[in-house]
Amino acid sequence: MNTLVALCAVGADKILGNEIKHLGYKLAGNAPGRVFFTGDDDALFRANLCLRTADRVYLQAASFQAADFDSLFAGTYAADWQDLLKKDVRVVVDKVRSHHSKLNSEHTVQSMVQKAIYKKLGDRWRMRSLPESGETADVRVYIDNDKVNVLLDLSGEPLYKRGYRTGGGTAPLRETVAAVLLQEMLWRRRTPLHDPFCGSGTIAIEAMLFAHNIAPGIGRSFALEHLAVFNKKRADEIRAQEAERIRTDVEVRVTGSDIDIEAVNRAKTNAEHACVAAGRALQSIGKDNRIPRPDFIQSDFIDLAAPYDEGLLLCNPPYGERLGDEAEAEALYKKMGALWTNFPNWQIGVITASKQFQKCSGHYADKLKSFKAGNLDTHFYMYSISSGKKEKA
Repeated sequence: MNTLVALCAVGADKILGNEIKHLGYKLAGNAPGRVFFTGDDDALFRANLCLRTADRVYLQAASFQAADFDSLFAGTYAADWQDLLKKDVRVVVDKVRSHHSKLNSEHTVQSMVQKAIYKKLGDRWRMRSLPESGETADVRVYIDNDKVNVLLDLSGEPLYKRGYRTGGGTAPLRETVAAVLLQEMLWRRRTPLHDPFCGSGTIAIEAMLFAHNIAPGIGRSFALEHLAVFNKKRADEIRAQEAERIRTDVEVRVTGSDIDIEAVNRAKTNAEHACVAAGRALQSIGKDNRIPRPDFIQSDFIDLAAPYDEGLLLCNPPYGERLGDEAEAEALYKKMGALWTNFPNWQIGVITASKQFQKCSGHYADKLKSFKAGNLDTHFYMYSISSGKKEKA
């Protein structure tokens, strides 16, 4: 069994943990933005291919206590790096995170870990130096209370880069965060969904992928494929298994709108890319089924009316960089109060970096969660039923 570590937005750990358990793997602990789990060799590929809310997946190559650099070198050297890496590998220790630990010099830790890995490889392969002419293997080090975890990156490009978004617009929502929001709202495929600020179409596209059981990584590759531990035959079999799981026989009502026609066109293009990737996966197993595309239209959110009696309105309204300044954002949020009138009996979910949304919109959430993705702190306001005006308790 392998120990793996999946990274996610801080605050999304529980959602990611549930996803991991749903894949059949056992949780082994967590820290803010990190979930540890155990899995067989298939998990190295399947986790990258299937996890919707993980930003990266790592293999825990070594885990040990170290309060000095000699212990750090020895613990790193002890790992079986020769079984994981190829002989032409270029090892890069890309990040070090130290918390409440004696080893807190990022540069020195990076250098020591890299030296230990190269030393182990050279000793096992009887090479004085490695050519470093092949693919890069990224290593990350977390040190918490003097416990060191040396992690080997299996993802490469962050997993929120699904491959379908060629144009994201200004400050787009991460695909993995959009997937988290859908899970937080307990959205199901039979429930109509609309995003009135669709931008690049991320929320609607992630909903479409989820509703049709399309693995989020179906259209991309992973760093694992350049490692010695990679089993291509088994990976192809797992891709085929996930292609078999794609559902095209379900009714899904996912739509989006935006006042900006360029955003609408961008969303349509991105959705097309996502559906084409899924179509290719189906073709690889001899099926020609077509994936229905989400519908996107140009419209000011003020002019929208609920197309169904019930549904979910989920959005990431413009803020800061996307709008100009805080005053403009707050003026927009005041107008957004109309959504509660125009979409009675709909659930509403709004993610924004503003703490003033409830006050400005005049509606106070039934549930509030905070997420930190990268350097951006956001707040997710969840309303179970949108009819009526909720006063602050």
